[in-house]
Amino acid sequence: MKLLIITAVSAFEKEIKSILRKAEVKVFSYQEVKGFRDNSEESVGSNWFAGETNERESLLFYAFVKKENVDHVFSLVEKFNNGQETLSKVHLVVMDIERSI
Repeated sequence: MKLLIITAVSAFEKEIKSILRKAEVKVFSYQEVKGFRDNSEESVGSNWFAGETNERESLLFYAFVKKENVDHVFSLVEKFNNGQETLSKVHLVVMDIERSI
């Protein structure tokens, strides 16, 4: 069993749910979160938002997934990210579950 954690901007909600469905992840949880990026070290000219901090409406998905489904999720997320023209991407990590009840 693995724990998948996915973060992305809220605009990608529909696509993430589709990815999970295609990868046969039938049970997952998600919640709205505030994404935060400290832009204080960027020059004002290169910072689109012209401020030191940037908050975005984001989503956090998590799911316990069979080991054999993990690669499929990664493949689908990678394909989605490669097709994006925006700077924002879907971020995905996987963690081993040593023990669960």
